[in-house]
Amino acid sequence: MSVVKSRRESLINSLEDNSIAIFYSSKSPIKSGDERYPFSPNRNYLYFTNLAIEHSFLVIYKTDDEIFEKLFIERNDPVLARWIGEKPSKEFCFEKSNIDIKNINYMDDFFGFLGSTLSKYCIDSVYLYLKNIDWENNATEKKLAREVTKHFPYIKIKDISKIVNNFRVKKDETEIENIKKAIAITKEAIMFLIKNAKPGMYEYELEAYFDFILRKNGVTDFAFKPIIASGINSTILHYSSNNSKTNPGDVVLLDVGAQYNYYSADISRTFPISGKFTERQNAIYQIVLNTMKKVQSEAKPGITLFELNEVAKKALAEGCKEIKLINSDEELSKYYFHSISHFLGLDTHDVGGKKIKLEPGMVITNEPGLYIPEEKIGIRIEDDLLITEKGCENLSVDIPRELFDIENIWRA
Repeated sequence: MSVVKSRRESLINSLEDNSIAIFYSSKSPIKSGDERYPFSPNRNYLYFTNLAIEHSFLVIYKTDDEIFEKLFIERNDPVLARWIGEKPSKEFCFEKSNIDIKNINYMDDFFGFLGSTLSKYCIDSVYLYLKNIDWENNATEKKLAREVTKHFPYIKIKDISKIVNNFRVKKDETEIENIKKAIAITKEAIMFLIKNAKPGMYEYELEAYFDFILRKNGVTDFAFKPIIASGINSTILHYSSNNSKTNPGDVVLLDVGAQYNYYSADISRTFPISGKFTERQNAIYQIVLNTMKKVQSEAKPGITLFELNEVAKKALAEGCKEIKLINSDEELSKYYFHSISHFLGLDTHDVGGKKIKLEPGMVITNEPGLYIPEEKIGIRIEDDLLITEKGCENLSVDIPRELFDIENIWRA
């Protein structure tokens, strides 16, 4: 049985009888005129279909004695195909998704099918993925919820996010290999960037070296917008303008990641643009690195991200007091104001809460940092960790992070 087929079977076993689950693949929004933004598939649809196609529905319905999987895809337009290429065929979708080809239909049949199914079977619930931090997002799912409630007011609309998130938060071997590949490409790009860096370059010039390696490896999209932050910009957590000129003596904070088969890497490294850290930069860097190592030693099954953040805060505070940056633990929030970790996978900030206990197969980040605007020093180091039975595996261990190794990149 294929991995994606197995995922759908596990999902079906988690649904109530007499229910339907619907996932939409999404569609590129208009950018300007007739130009659209690049397409990126809905990650839940991708997870259960292995398909990165626009404007498509996956429907799974489960009655007392029947289970069906249906896929609805766009019909090919021969005239339009001469301009933008053909739409994915039923045969292609069958090979990728392992959904029986006779159960693959066209989008113009979707609403007729949904209406007749809700009428014909004793459906009690329609599951939709409704959880999203952006109020404007999930427009299609919300529209579906309104239409179902309008025409079938006795049917309950249920959010499937908790069920789906419980599956996605633990990665299988295929997912882990995709993340490892994304990290390997990111490593190559970081090394190429640092080797070519010198004072006076603009941040966007540095970014161009990173971009080149991704393109060379066939990567067409970032895991997230690259952060290439020099000097005072390195103290801004999510700085991404990347348009300032570097100056001698600056540190440059990189927070970057390639995306491979839609799986993300998320790596941070900080390096001195002049090739060597100052004594003060060295001291701050070492505090962050020691904290990183402490967090990695504590990352294991049973602990939560919230608890790991407490470990990080304690280590950072102790280091900052030693160099007289702060006098009490309470002052740390002035220089460290984010969390130590988030889950990683199909999304850079992947599904999973701060207070769930870690389990083998989960992938998390480890990213302590200190940001000191008055000294124009921001240092963050970030690795990606796979939780194992006894602890964790650092998936990005091959990307230099020790002080000597960072400075040695130019010499190499």
